[in-house]
Amino acid sequence: MPTRTIELDVRPFHDRGEEPFQAIMDAVDSLEPGDAFLLVNSFEPIPLFGVMKKLGFAYTADEVAPDEWRILFTRTP
Repeated sequence: MPTRTIELDVRPFHDRGEEPFQAIMDAVDSLEPGDAFLLVNSFEPIPLFGVMKKLGFAYTADEVAPDEWRILFTRTP
């Protein structure tokens, strides 16, 4: 179980026509050992999964509404 979960909703970035990648990486960089990262997005960010895997994260992705995905990233042991 993560000690704390950092949540970032990037849907407002998309609404403004902005790329949220740097905000995502900033959130990941702020994680401490044992923390998890919850990304809220309007679609399943498949390309991000490979990036996060290289950084040592596993994920679970859930579509909770037609325009809302919740992806929980946790560090792999």
